[in-house]
Amino acid sequence: MNGLHILADFHACEGERRLLLDAQALADLCRRACAKGGLVVVTEAFHQFPAAGATGALVLAESHLAIHTWPELDAVTLDLYVCNYSQDNRAAAEAAYDVLRGELKPLRIKRRDVIRGGLAGHDADAVTNTESALP
Repeated sequence: MNGLHILADFHACEGERRLLLDAQALADLCRRACAKGGLVVVTEAFHQFPAAGATGALVLAESHLAIHTWPELDAVTLDLYVCNYSQDNRAAAEAAYDVLRGELKPLRIKRRDVIRGGLAGHDADAVTNTESALP
């Protein structure tokens, strides 16, 4: 049950606009991000809101990625959790996160990491909050 849970809000996203507007483009990005990290997609569901953003989730062998877009705010929220039962998947989660951040290009990020289950060297349920503004 050990794991890393990344909760992030991306503000002022300057990546390709279609990533905020098109559920299929968003799904493709999420699959690429997970593949880059070596995470295994088990199933997925994405939904396009009429004349608005999109929402979706990938169920991973390692747990899940959920993502929501608000094109009217140039914003994205994401929830990425990886379990570490048979191996440490924190680096895989960070690699997937880096792809999402790199493609969506937020100028400001609010991120909260929750260490779940007492990973070696960390207290169970430790929380780290970070906020960054990118030039």
